[in-house]
Amino acid sequence: MAETTSRDPEGFAVHTAPVGLSDDGRDDFTVLASTVPARISAVFTKSRFSGPSVALSRAVAADGRARGVVVLARNANVATGSEGERNAREVRDSVAAATGLPADELLIASTGVIGLLYPMEQIRAHIRTLAWPFPDGGFDRAARAIMTTDTRPKEVRVRCGAATLVGIAKGVGMLEPDMATLLTFFATDARLDPSEQDRIFRGVMDRTFNAVSIDTDTSTSDTAVLFANGLAGEVDPAEFEEALYEVALALVKNIASDGEGASKLIEVRVSGARDTAQAKRVGKSVVNSPLVKTAVHGSDPNWGRVTMAIGKCTDDTDIVPENVTVRFGGTDVYPQRTGGPDDTALRAAVAGHMRGEEVVIEVGLGIGDGRFTVYGCDLTESYVRLNSEYTT
Repeated sequence: MAETTSRDPEGFAVHTAPVGLSDDGRDDFTVLASTVPARISAVFTKSRFSGPSVALSRAVAADGRARGVVVLARNANVATGSEGERNAREVRDSVAAATGLPADELLIASTGVIGLLYPMEQIRAHIRTLAWPFPDGGFDRAARAIMTTDTRPKEVRVRCGAATLVGIAKGVGMLEPDMATLLTFFATDARLDPSEQDRIFRGVMDRTFNAVSIDTDTSTSDTAVLFANGLAGEVDPAEFEEALYEVALALVKNIASDGEGASKLIEVRVSGARDTAQAKRVGKSVVNSPLVKTAVHGSDPNWGRVTMAIGKCTDDTDIVPENVTVRFGGTDVYPQRTGGPDDTALRAAVAGHMRGEEVVIEVGLGIGDGRFTVYGCDLTESYVRLNSEYTT
């Protein structure tokens, strides 16, 4: 397990400020930059309604080099037409001009309400005040400034050899990624072979941020980027992969437990599948089921809802009920074993586990060696209230 640290990676600087993207006065504008050239790995949403920020950033990330990212929170700048496209490019290019960073090495990310144009006069006025270089560090401020409906910032730091790795993330709703996550940024002073860095990053994203779901709705703005500037020298690739996995998994669990209105983290571990894809599919079916989510919220030991969710995978004809097993917190619930606990004791044991902050559901399919773990949260009255009042 990687050693946690309070140290920031060398050669990264952060600027945050309020520019009026919301009316509560908190920081909502962030620039995260490496003071020296950096290699990046990045993945983005596959949504057909992705915003201009995603399009601009895809182009920047194509050659694997970038110096930083501009992040605007509380306004997605999606479905805003040609004016929205011009505004996104102007913001990115203006920040580049103010800092002296190459515009073609600066990404931009935007998240929040869909369908609103940026308040450009306020943003322009603030960008005119930017002074480079920014103070070193500041990832804690960035973690707060990229939040939308998050109730807490999400930030993790670990050591990897002589290098440091930090990850920050934003995400609580509209979260069913098929690429990475809503917004997450990693920065390290480690030096890695570019192709090895990309392989590690994409593999870790598949096992972590692609394994989390809050409400089955895929964001239009999903962006995940790893910046590596190499100032701490080379690190062992296997050690770095483990460190990145630990940081990403910690962020994922934080996101899932902070899902809009959430009170509990749900972890669904699927094993015995035909392959990894099938295990992931079954796990997502369980964790995304509104009936499973509400049962978890109410600590109701209605394990039949899990078998229902598995059964929805109708194309997986090799799933045979007689070969399936289901456990809650280590307690076998399906099939009930001869000589096992009576129904009253069984329900009490399951309900006791479900009253905790983390609910673990294990599903065995009895087919092969495929396995995958997915993460989600319960469904509460607060989720409905928050999202019914989101723009009002």
